[in-house]
Amino acid sequence: MSNPLSKLVTPRFPKAAVGIEGTSATVVSLERRGRIFSVKRAATMALPHSLIRPSFDEQNISDLNEAADALAQLATSAGLLRQRKWSAVLPESVTRTMILTMEGAPASRAESEEILRWKIERAFGATVEELRVGREPLPPDAEGRARYLATAVREIVLAEYEAVFGALGWHAGLILPRHMGEERWLLQNGFEGDSLLVSSHAEGFTAVLARARRPIIVRSIVCDPEDREDELYRLLLFYRDRIIGDEEGAIIASGTIERLLVVGEEFSKERVSEIVNETLGGNLRSLGAQEVGLMLPSNEFSFDALAAPAGLATLAWG
Repeated sequence: MSNPLSKLVTPRFPKAAVGIEGTSATVVSLERRGRIFSVKRAATMALPHSLIRPSFDEQNISDLNEAADALAQLATSAGLLRQRKWSAVLPESVTRTMILTMEGAPASRAESEEILRWKIERAFGATVEELRVGREPLPPDAEGRARYLATAVREIVLAEYEAVFGALGWHAGLILPRHMGEERWLLQNGFEGDSLLVSSHAEGFTAVLARARRPIIVRSIVCDPEDREDELYRLLLFYRDRIIGDEEGAIIASGTIERLLVVGEEFSKERVSEIVNETLGGNLRSLGAQEVGLMLPSNEFSFDALAAPAGLATLAWG
């Protein structure tokens, strides 16, 4: 069975993507000129209350037919009803992403797979048979230990979204969590420095710290709104005290985050910038759409809404 959470060796991704949230959905189709992407077609709409309740463990979609009708209306309003191949972004709390580190060197490939299986089940709280898991090898850590970026969704939950896509005649060849679409705007164009994505949602936020275009920290934090700032501060202290350094593990005196992207309306972009600057020094502010290479057609469209699906759509150009 093909794995929509896996990256193919020679993929041919579509230039269109759909992003689904608990309260809204967005479709977008891109075109590219040089290094700049522009929105060719797009639309966003509010979803009926309680139609989608994002959850890793429980039923997400209360009425599959109603969800399909809503997406059909959305695609029609964007002029994309005839689009059949899509990439898709799921709500952040539907999936879980972690960096798994191997303790020591396994004696064989079979032993390595067994250890990874055990780590996956322990990390995600479900058996491998219950999950659709995508994993990607990462560079070893400072101690030479193998690391993997693992993303998981429950098969029974993914089947709900696939049923909606199937009812529309859509083929979603790539299905990823929201933050993976958003982080594309930080990691493309050959940027090699440290970058930070803070993606907020109703249940909390996901933070991705990347170095040389590869994640070094991924944290999905579920918390009350009043606790968001403290949680971000703790993460930045960990980065400052434990992670900052070069590939050989040499410690650097000051913070090295050079690019910051804050997406979502639940966490103030100005306040995130203040916390990052207070903790690490510097004078960073959250990047806007034009600064990451996306031209929006008008003020009608919000970068917060388009960032994730548009980020996946950029994969059509490699």
